[in-house]
Amino acid sequence: MAARFTNDFKTTILDLYNSGKTAMELSREYGISTQVIYKWKNESRGETSKSSENEELIALRQENARLKVENDILKKATAIFARKV
Repeated sequence: MAARFTNDFKTTILDLYNSGKTAMELSREYGISTQVIYKWKNESRGETSKSSENEELIALRQENARLKVENDILKKATAIFARKV
């Protein structure tokens, strides 16, 4: 049966790994395999990548909406000035 680890435990292990401890040291100290540590590291990297992509997508959608509004305003202004001439 595979051991289940909490997200807090995984985060703690990854923080220790990122602070300079090796996977081998963490494996010996906490009784988990180095493969599991590397798996968690790769999973967290993917989550970080996904979250930054989502943030970028949200920002681009907001900018797109703002530009559409500005474009509509310019079209209306152009129509108004074209009638006056």
